[in-house]
Amino acid sequence: MAVNEEGDSVRICIDCLESSIKDMMPHDSLVPLKCCIFKTPSILYRHNEKAFIPNAFSIGPLHHGNPKLKATEKVKAKYLQCLISRSPSPNTMLRTLITSIMKMEKEARECYAEAIDYDPQQLVKILVVDGCFLIELFRKNVYKKLREEDDPIFTKSCMIQFLYHDLILLENQVPWTVLEILFDLTKHSNRNERPLSLLVVYFFESIFLSYRMLRHQLNQTNMNIQGIKHIVDLDRKLSTLSIEDEEKGIEGWELLPSATSLVEAGIKFKRGTSSQNILDIKFIDGVLEIPPLVIHEVTETAFRNLISYEQCYPKCKARITSYAILLDSLINTAKDMDILCENKIIENWLNPEDAAHLFNKLYIDTYPDCYYYTNLCKQVNSFCQRRWPRWRAVLVGKYFNTPWAGFSTLAAVILLILTLVQTVYAMKK
Repeated sequence: MAVNEEGDSVRICIDCLESSIKDMMPHDSLVPLKCCIFKTPSILYRHNEKAFIPNAFSIGPLHHGNPKLKATEKVKAKYLQCLISRSPSPNTMLRTLITSIMKMEKEARECYAEAIDYDPQQLVKILVVDGCFLIELFRKNVYKKLREEDDPIFTKSCMIQFLYHDLILLENQVPWTVLEILFDLTKHSNRNERPLSLLVVYFFESIFLSYRMLRHQLNQTNMNIQGIKHIVDLDRKLSTLSIEDEEKGIEGWELLPSATSLVEAGIKFKRGTSSQNILDIKFIDGVLEIPPLVIHEVTETAFRNLISYEQCYPKCKARITSYAILLDSLINTAKDMDILCENKIIENWLNPEDAAHLFNKLYIDTYPDCYYYTNLCKQVNSFCQRRWPRWRAVLVGKYFNTPWAGFSTLAAVILLILTLVQTVYAMKK
Protein backbone atom coordinates (compact mmCIF):
# COMPACT_ATOMS: atom_id res chain seq x y z
CA MET A 1 0.00 0.00 0.00
CA ALA A 2 1.32 3.47 -0.92
CA VAL A 3 0.07 7.05 -0.64
CA ASN A 4 -0.19 9.40 -3.64
CA GLU A 5 0.23 13.22 -3.65
CA GLU A 6 -3.42 13.76 -2.69
CA GLY A 7 -3.01 11.55 0.37
CA ASP A 8 -5.12 8.69 -1.01
CA SER A 9 -4.06 5.11 -0.59
CA VAL A 10 -2.93 3.34 -3.78
CA ARG A 11 -2.58 -0.43 -4.07
CA ILE A 12 0.64 -1.60 -5.80
CA CYS A 13 0.97 -5.07 -7.24
CA ILE A 14 4.50 -6.12 -6.32
CA ASP A 15 4.33 -9.25 -8.45
CA CYS A 16 3.19 -7.27 -11.50
CA LEU A 17 5.91 -4.66 -11.01
CA GLU A 18 8.58 -7.33 -10.60
CA SER A 19 7.44 -9.09 -13.76
CA SER A 20 7.38 -5.81 -15.70
CA ILE A 21 10.93 -4.91 -14.73
CA LYS A 22 12.18 -8.42 -15.55
CA ASP A 23 10.66 -8.11 -19.02
CA MET A 24 12.78 -5.01 -19.57
CA MET A 25 16.00 -6.90 -18.91
CA PRO A 26 17.76 -8.17 -22.06
CA HIS A 27 17.97 -11.93 -22.44
CA ASP A 28 20.95 -11.80 -24.78
CA SER A 29 23.91 -9.53 -25.57
CA LEU A 30 23.04 -5.94 -26.45
CA VAL A 31 25.83 -5.96 -29.04
CA PRO A 32 26.07 -9.23 -31.03
CA LEU A 33 29.58 -10.65 -31.37
CA LYS A 34 29.55 -10.19 -35.16
CA CYS A 35 28.28 -6.62 -34.97
CA CYS A 36 30.65 -4.25 -36.82
CA ILE A 37 28.48 -1.71 -38.71
CA PHE A 38 27.10 1.05 -36.50
CA LYS A 39 25.04 4.18 -36.54
CA THR A 40 27.24 7.12 -35.59
CA PRO A 41 26.64 8.14 -31.94
CA SER A 42 24.66 11.38 -31.75
CA ILE A 43 27.39 13.00 -29.61
CA LEU A 44 29.79 12.68 -32.57
CA TYR A 45 27.18 13.17 -35.28
CA ARG A 46 26.30 16.67 -34.09
CA HIS A 47 29.78 18.06 -34.82
CA ASN A 48 29.42 17.63 -38.58
CA GLU A 49 26.35 15.82 -39.90
CA LYS A 50 27.60 15.93 -43.50
CA ALA A 51 30.59 13.78 -42.56
CA PHE A 52 28.32 10.81 -41.81
CA ILE A 53 25.57 11.03 -44.45
CA PRO A 54 25.93 9.80 -48.07
CA ASN A 55 25.81 12.43 -50.80
CA ALA A 56 24.61 10.24 -53.66
CA PHE A 57 24.97 6.48 -53.04
CA SER A 58 23.37 4.33 -50.37
CA ILE A 59 25.38 1.19 -49.63
CA GLY A 60 23.70 -1.41 -47.44
CA PRO A 61 20.35 -1.17 -45.63
CA LEU A 62 20.82 1.74 -43.22
CA HIS A 63 20.32 4.50 -45.83
CA HIS A 64 18.44 2.44 -48.41
CA GLY A 65 15.20 4.01 -49.58
CA ASN A 66 16.29 7.60 -48.96
CA PRO A 67 14.52 9.63 -51.69
CA LYS A 68 17.59 11.86 -52.11
CA LEU A 69 19.67 8.82 -53.10
CA LYS A 70 17.13 7.25 -55.43
CA ALA A 71 18.69 8.54 -58.67
CA THR A 72 21.83 6.42 -58.31
CA GLU A 73 19.88 3.17 -57.96
CA LYS A 74 19.80 3.06 -61.79
CA VAL A 75 23.59 3.38 -61.85
CA LYS A 76 23.95 0.43 -59.47
CA ALA A 77 21.55 -1.66 -61.59
CA LYS A 78 23.58 -0.81 -64.70
CA TYR A 79 26.80 -1.95 -63.04
CA LEU A 80 25.15 -5.18 -61.90
CA GLN A 81 24.05 -5.83 -65.48
CA CYS A 82 27.59 -5.25 -66.78
CA LEU A 83 29.04 -7.59 -64.17
CA ILE A 84 26.64 -10.39 -65.04
CA SER A 85 27.03 -9.97 -68.81
CA ARG A 86 30.76 -10.77 -68.61
CA SER A 87 30.30 -13.97 -66.64
CA PRO A 88 30.68 -17.37 -68.35
CA SER A 89 27.01 -18.09 -67.63
CA PRO A 90 25.14 -14.75 -67.74
CA ASN A 91 21.72 -16.43 -67.78
CA THR A 92 22.22 -18.13 -64.44
CA MET A 93 24.74 -15.88 -62.69
CA LEU A 94 22.19 -13.63 -60.96
CA ARG A 95 20.41 -16.66 -59.47
CA THR A 96 23.79 -17.98 -58.28
CA LEU A 97 24.61 -14.68 -56.58
CA ILE A 98 21.21 -14.48 -54.90
CA THR A 99 21.37 -18.08 -53.69
CA SER A 100 24.85 -17.58 -52.20
CA ILE A 101 23.94 -14.43 -50.29
CA MET A 102 20.61 -15.91 -49.14
CA LYS A 103 22.57 -18.66 -47.37
CA MET A 104 24.39 -16.09 -45.26
CA GLU A 105 21.57 -13.54 -44.86
CA LYS A 106 21.29 -14.10 -41.10
CA GLU A 107 25.05 -13.75 -40.64
CA ALA A 108 25.06 -10.53 -42.65
CA ARG A 109 22.12 -9.14 -40.68
CA GLU A 110 24.01 -9.70 -37.42
CA CYS A 111 26.79 -7.41 -38.64
CA TYR A 112 24.51 -4.38 -38.15
CA ALA A 113 24.11 -2.88 -34.69
CA GLU A 114 20.76 -1.35 -35.69
CA ALA A 115 17.67 -3.48 -36.22
CA ILE A 116 17.14 -3.94 -39.98
CA ASP A 117 13.55 -3.24 -41.03
CA TYR A 118 13.81 -5.28 -44.22
CA ASP A 119 12.74 -8.93 -44.46
CA PRO A 120 15.30 -11.54 -45.63
CA GLN A 121 14.30 -11.26 -49.29
CA GLN A 122 14.60 -7.46 -49.27
CA LEU A 123 17.92 -7.51 -47.43
CA VAL A 124 19.41 -10.04 -49.85
CA LYS A 125 18.35 -7.84 -52.76
CA ILE A 126 20.09 -4.82 -51.21
CA LEU A 127 23.27 -6.78 -50.48
CA VAL A 128 23.47 -8.31 -53.97
CA VAL A 129 22.80 -5.07 -55.85
CA ASP A 130 25.04 -2.88 -53.68
CA GLY A 131 27.76 -5.50 -53.31
CA CYS A 132 27.97 -6.17 -57.05
CA PHE A 133 28.05 -2.43 -57.70
CA LEU A 134 31.13 -2.09 -55.47
CA ILE A 135 32.86 -5.08 -57.08
CA GLU A 136 32.26 -3.69 -60.57
CA LEU A 137 33.37 -0.20 -59.48
CA PHE A 138 36.68 -1.43 -58.06
CA ARG A 139 37.35 -3.58 -61.11
CA LYS A 140 36.61 -0.81 -63.59
CA ASN A 141 38.85 1.55 -61.66
CA VAL A 142 41.85 -0.77 -62.21
CA TYR A 143 40.92 -2.54 -65.45
CA LYS A 144 40.02 0.38 -67.69
CA LYS A 145 39.11 -1.88 -70.62
CA LEU A 146 35.97 -2.89 -68.74
CA ARG A 147 34.53 0.63 -68.96
CA GLU A 148 31.91 1.41 -71.59
CA GLU A 149 31.99 4.67 -73.54
CA ASP A 150 28.88 5.86 -71.72
CA ASP A 151 29.99 4.66 -68.28
CA PRO A 152 27.81 6.58 -65.78
CA ILE A 153 30.61 7.00 -63.23
CA PHE A 154 34.03 7.25 -64.87
CA THR A 155 32.82 9.75 -67.46
CA LYS A 156 31.71 12.15 -64.70
CA SER A 157 34.22 13.53 -62.21
CA CYS A 158 31.52 14.46 -59.71
CA MET A 159 30.47 10.80 -59.39
CA ILE A 160 33.96 9.72 -58.32
CA GLN A 161 34.07 12.53 -55.77
CA PHE A 162 30.67 11.43 -54.40
CA LEU A 163 31.95 7.88 -54.06
CA TYR A 164 35.16 8.89 -52.27
CA HIS A 165 32.91 10.38 -49.60
CA ASP A 166 30.08 7.84 -49.56
CA LEU A 167 32.13 4.64 -49.45
CA ILE A 168 34.07 5.54 -46.29
CA LEU A 169 30.98 6.19 -44.17
CA LEU A 170 30.56 3.78 -41.26
CA GLU A 171 26.77 3.68 -41.75
CA ASN A 172 27.13 3.04 -45.49
CA GLN A 173 28.70 -0.43 -45.51
CA VAL A 174 28.02 -4.02 -46.48
CA PRO A 175 29.88 -6.84 -44.70
CA TRP A 176 33.22 -7.78 -46.24
CA THR A 177 32.18 -11.45 -46.33
CA VAL A 178 29.37 -10.48 -48.71
CA LEU A 179 31.82 -8.67 -50.98
CA GLU A 180 34.25 -11.59 -50.97
CA ILE A 181 31.55 -14.07 -51.97
CA LEU A 182 30.34 -11.88 -54.83
CA PHE A 183 33.92 -11.17 -55.90
CA ASP A 184 34.90 -14.85 -56.01
CA LEU A 185 31.75 -15.88 -57.88
CA THR A 186 32.31 -13.24 -60.59
CA LYS A 187 36.02 -13.79 -61.15
CA HIS A 188 37.07 -14.35 -64.74
CA SER A 189 38.76 -17.73 -65.04
CA ASN A 190 41.13 -16.51 -67.76
CA ARG A 191 42.42 -13.46 -65.87
CA ASN A 192 44.92 -13.39 -63.04
CA GLU A 193 43.02 -10.89 -60.94
CA ARG A 194 44.34 -8.85 -58.03
CA PRO A 195 42.83 -9.51 -54.57
CA LEU A 196 39.75 -7.52 -53.59
CA SER A 197 41.60 -5.70 -50.78
CA LEU A 198 44.20 -4.48 -53.27
CA LEU A 199 41.51 -3.21 -55.66
CA VAL A 200 40.09 -1.18 -52.77
CA VAL A 201 43.56 0.25 -52.07
CA TYR A 202 43.87 1.31 -55.71
CA PHE A 203 40.52 3.09 -55.53
CA PHE A 204 41.29 5.05 -52.35
CA GLU A 205 44.92 5.94 -53.05
CA SER A 206 43.88 9.48 -54.08
CA ILE A 207 42.42 10.01 -50.60
CA PHE A 208 45.12 8.32 -48.52
CA LEU A 209 48.59 9.39 -49.69
CA SER A 210 50.33 6.42 -48.05
CA TYR A 211 48.29 3.98 -50.17
CA ARG A 212 50.35 4.85 -53.25
CA MET A 213 53.39 3.14 -51.75
CA LEU A 214 51.36 0.63 -49.82
CA ARG A 215 49.84 -0.89 -52.94
CA HIS A 216 53.33 -1.62 -54.27
CA GLN A 217 54.16 -3.44 -51.05
CA LEU A 218 50.92 -5.42 -51.20
CA ASN A 219 51.63 -6.27 -54.84
CA GLN A 220 55.14 -7.51 -54.13
CA THR A 221 54.41 -9.48 -50.97
CA ASN A 222 50.84 -10.63 -51.62
CA MET A 223 50.16 -9.48 -48.08
CA ASN A 224 46.97 -11.05 -46.77
CA ILE A 225 45.09 -8.82 -44.35
CA GLN A 226 43.02 -10.99 -42.04
CA GLY A 227 39.67 -10.41 -40.39
CA ILE A 228 38.38 -7.52 -42.52
CA LYS A 229 34.87 -6.45 -41.46
CA HIS A 230 34.05 -3.87 -44.16
CA ILE A 231 35.73 -1.09 -46.17
CA VAL A 232 36.08 1.28 -43.19
CA ASP A 233 37.69 -1.52 -41.19
CA LEU A 234 40.07 -2.23 -44.09
CA ASP A 235 41.05 1.46 -44.20
CA ARG A 236 41.80 1.36 -40.49
CA LYS A 237 43.80 -1.86 -40.73
CA LEU A 238 45.87 -0.40 -43.56
CA SER A 239 46.42 2.80 -41.56
CA THR A 240 47.71 0.82 -38.56
CA LEU A 241 49.68 -1.76 -40.55
CA SER A 242 53.03 -2.73 -38.98
CA ILE A 243 52.57 -0.35 -36.04
CA GLU A 244 53.55 -1.73 -32.66
CA ASP A 245 51.10 -1.03 -29.86
CA GLU A 246 52.30 1.15 -27.03
CA GLU A 247 49.86 0.62 -24.20
CA LYS A 248 49.61 3.77 -22.11
CA GLY A 249 46.69 4.65 -19.88
CA ILE A 250 45.07 8.06 -20.02
CA GLU A 251 46.73 8.95 -16.72
CA GLY A 252 50.10 9.17 -18.49
CA TRP A 253 49.02 11.63 -21.15
CA GLU A 254 51.41 14.30 -22.33
CA LEU A 255 50.53 16.51 -25.27
CA LEU A 256 52.91 18.32 -27.60
CA PRO A 257 53.32 22.08 -27.92
CA SER A 258 52.26 23.59 -31.24
CA ALA A 259 54.47 23.31 -34.31
CA THR A 260 55.41 26.99 -33.93
CA SER A 261 56.51 26.47 -30.31
CA LEU A 262 58.52 23.38 -31.26
CA VAL A 263 60.41 25.30 -33.95
CA GLU A 264 61.19 28.02 -31.41
CA ALA A 265 62.53 25.31 -29.10
CA GLY A 266 64.95 24.16 -31.79
CA ILE A 267 63.07 21.12 -33.06
CA LYS A 268 63.15 20.40 -36.77
CA PHE A 269 60.39 18.79 -38.80
CA LYS A 270 61.10 16.15 -41.42
CA ARG A 271 58.82 14.47 -43.94
CA GLY A 272 58.75 10.73 -43.39
CA THR A 273 59.32 8.33 -46.25
CA SER A 274 56.39 7.50 -48.50
CA SER A 275 56.59 3.85 -47.45
CA GLN A 276 55.90 4.72 -43.82
CA ASN A 277 52.51 4.31 -42.23
CA ILE A 278 50.87 7.67 -41.47
CA LEU A 279 50.83 6.76 -37.77
CA ASP A 280 54.56 5.97 -37.66
CA ILE A 281 55.81 9.23 -36.11
CA LYS A 282 59.38 9.31 -34.75
CA PHE A 283 61.56 11.72 -32.76
CA ILE A 284 65.32 11.31 -33.15
CA ASP A 285 68.04 13.82 -32.16
CA GLY A 286 65.80 16.86 -32.21
CA VAL A 287 64.03 15.90 -35.45
CA LEU A 288 60.31 15.08 -35.50
CA GLU A 289 59.71 12.82 -38.48
CA ILE A 290 56.09 12.64 -39.64
CA PRO A 291 54.85 10.65 -42.66
CA PRO A 292 53.07 12.71 -45.35
CA LEU A 293 49.35 13.37 -45.15
CA VAL A 294 47.10 14.87 -47.82
CA ILE A 295 44.24 17.13 -46.70
CA HIS A 296 41.29 17.71 -49.00
CA GLU A 297 37.50 17.79 -48.96
CA VAL A 298 37.15 14.14 -47.91
CA THR A 299 39.84 14.05 -45.21
CA GLU A 300 37.56 15.10 -42.38
CA THR A 301 34.93 12.56 -43.44
CA ALA A 302 37.51 9.77 -43.49
CA PHE A 303 38.94 10.59 -40.06
CA ARG A 304 35.55 11.14 -38.42
CA ASN A 305 34.22 7.78 -39.57
CA LEU A 306 37.40 5.94 -38.60
CA ILE A 307 37.25 7.55 -35.16
CA SER A 308 33.54 6.73 -34.87
CA TYR A 309 34.34 3.10 -35.69
CA GLU A 310 37.02 2.99 -32.98
CA GLN A 311 34.53 4.41 -30.47
CA CYS A 312 31.77 1.92 -31.36
CA TYR A 313 33.54 -1.37 -32.08
CA PRO A 314 34.15 -3.35 -28.85
CA LYS A 315 37.77 -3.46 -27.64
CA CYS A 316 38.98 -1.44 -30.62
CA LYS A 317 42.26 0.34 -29.89
CA ALA A 318 42.17 4.10 -30.34
CA ARG A 319 45.03 4.39 -32.84
CA ILE A 320 43.38 6.82 -35.27
CA THR A 321 41.94 8.79 -32.36
CA SER A 322 45.43 9.10 -30.84
CA TYR A 323 46.75 10.34 -34.18
CA ALA A 324 44.00 12.98 -34.29
CA ILE A 325 44.90 14.11 -30.76
CA LEU A 326 48.57 14.46 -31.72
CA LEU A 327 47.77 16.51 -34.82
CA ASP A 328 45.42 18.69 -32.82
CA SER A 329 48.20 19.53 -30.36
CA LEU A 330 50.60 20.33 -33.22
CA ILE A 331 48.18 22.44 -35.26
CA ASN A 332 46.51 25.34 -33.46
CA THR A 333 46.79 28.10 -36.02
CA ALA A 334 47.33 28.64 -39.74
CA LYS A 335 50.99 29.35 -38.95
CA ASP A 336 51.37 25.83 -37.52
CA MET A 337 49.81 24.44 -40.68
CA ASP A 338 52.23 26.49 -42.80
CA ILE A 339 55.21 24.98 -40.96
CA LEU A 340 54.06 21.43 -41.71
CA CYS A 341 53.30 22.32 -45.32
CA GLU A 342 56.69 24.01 -45.81
CA ASN A 343 58.36 20.81 -44.59
CA LYS A 344 56.19 18.83 -47.05
CA ILE A 345 54.62 16.82 -44.25
CA ILE A 346 51.12 17.97 -45.13
CA GLU A 347 49.89 18.37 -48.69
CA ASN A 348 47.05 20.81 -48.14
CA TRP A 349 44.34 21.36 -50.76
CA LEU A 350 42.32 23.57 -48.41
CA ASN A 351 43.17 27.00 -47.12
CA PRO A 352 45.34 26.93 -43.95
CA GLU A 353 42.58 28.26 -41.69
CA ASP A 354 40.12 25.53 -42.72
CA ALA A 355 42.76 22.82 -42.40
CA ALA A 356 43.78 23.99 -38.92
CA HIS A 357 40.13 24.15 -37.86
CA LEU A 358 39.62 20.56 -39.08
CA PHE A 359 42.13 19.12 -36.60
CA ASN A 360 41.16 21.45 -33.77
CA LYS A 361 37.75 19.81 -33.44
CA LEU A 362 38.29 16.32 -34.84
CA TYR A 363 38.32 14.18 -31.69
CA ILE A 364 35.98 16.20 -29.47
CA ASP A 365 33.58 14.04 -27.39
CA THR A 366 35.58 10.85 -27.87
CA TYR A 367 37.04 8.77 -25.07
CA PRO A 368 40.22 6.94 -26.14
CA ASP A 369 41.12 4.09 -23.83
CA CYS A 370 44.83 4.66 -24.45
CA TYR A 371 47.02 7.37 -25.96
CA TYR A 372 49.64 5.79 -28.17
CA TYR A 373 52.12 8.68 -28.39
CA THR A 374 52.90 9.12 -24.70
CA ASN A 375 56.60 8.16 -24.96
CA LEU A 376 57.05 10.29 -28.08
CA CYS A 377 55.52 13.32 -26.34
CA LYS A 378 57.72 12.81 -23.28
CA GLN A 379 60.84 12.74 -25.46
CA VAL A 380 59.85 15.90 -27.32
CA ASN A 381 58.85 17.78 -24.17
CA SER A 382 62.10 16.79 -22.46
CA PHE A 383 64.05 18.17 -25.40
CA CYS A 384 62.07 21.42 -25.26
CA GLN A 385 63.00 21.93 -21.62
CA ARG A 386 66.72 22.11 -22.48
CA ARG A 387 67.91 25.71 -22.87
CA TRP A 388 70.51 25.49 -25.65
CA PRO A 389 68.19 24.26 -28.42
CA ARG A 390 65.76 27.12 -27.67
CA TRP A 391 68.52 29.77 -27.63
CA ARG A 392 70.02 28.38 -30.81
CA ALA A 393 66.63 28.42 -32.56
CA VAL A 394 65.96 32.02 -31.49
CA LEU A 395 69.45 33.08 -32.62
CA VAL A 396 69.05 31.46 -36.01
CA GLY A 397 65.50 32.75 -36.42
CA LYS A 398 66.37 36.36 -35.59
CA TYR A 399 69.90 36.83 -36.91
CA PHE A 400 70.53 34.11 -39.49
CA ASN A 401 67.15 33.75 -41.17
CA THR A 402 68.56 34.99 -44.52
CA PRO A 403 72.10 34.84 -46.00
CA TRP A 404 72.46 38.66 -45.91
CA ALA A 405 71.28 38.84 -42.31
CA GLY A 406 73.76 36.10 -41.44
CA PHE A 407 76.66 37.90 -43.12
CA SER A 408 75.73 41.16 -41.41
CA THR A 409 75.55 39.52 -38.01
CA LEU A 410 78.83 37.68 -38.56
CA ALA A 411 80.53 40.91 -39.68
CA ALA A 412 79.24 42.71 -36.60
CA VAL A 413 80.57 39.93 -34.34
CA ILE A 414 84.00 40.04 -36.04
CA LEU A 415 84.09 43.83 -35.74
CA LEU A 416 83.20 43.58 -32.06
CA ILE A 417 85.96 41.03 -31.45
CA LEU A 418 88.55 43.16 -33.28
CA THR A 419 87.47 46.20 -31.29
CA LEU A 420 87.91 44.31 -28.02
CA VAL A 421 91.33 43.01 -29.11
CA GLN A 422 92.41 46.53 -30.07
CA THR A 423 91.19 47.89 -26.74
CA VAL A 424 93.04 45.23 -24.74
CA TYR A 425 96.21 45.80 -26.79
CA ALA A 426 96.01 49.58 -26.21
CA MET A 427 95.56 49.07 -22.48
CA LYS A 428 98.64 46.86 -22.28
CA LYS A 429 100.77 49.48 -24.07
